[in-house]
Amino acid sequence: MDSVDSKHPKCWLCGGNGMSDSLDVHHIFSGAYRAKSEKFGLTVLLCHNRCHINDPSAAHRSPDTARRLHEYGQRKAMKEQGWTVAEFRRQFGKNYLDED
Repeated sequence: MDSVDSKHPKCWLCGGNGMSDSLDVHHIFSGAYRAKSEKFGLTVLLCHNRCHINDPSAAHRSPDTARRLHEYGQRKAMKEQGWTVAEFRRQFGKNYLDED
């Protein structure tokens, strides 16, 4: 799936359209890197309750979901910016991919 699409908004995790659970913008890299997530378009839509906040597999509760989002975000940034792993690491402080 892709980052935020205003024409046909869907949850990055489950594909929900926000009718039964509103969609939130989730910054893939947060904290000190939140502004860079915004700058480079590293955001996704997530269902507020189920996929973003409350469910055991939600982005803010599940290390596995966070890992998937970080890997996706790194691949997206590297592709769109033409970065190497080292360049991504300089921007976001860490390599989230298995390969180096």
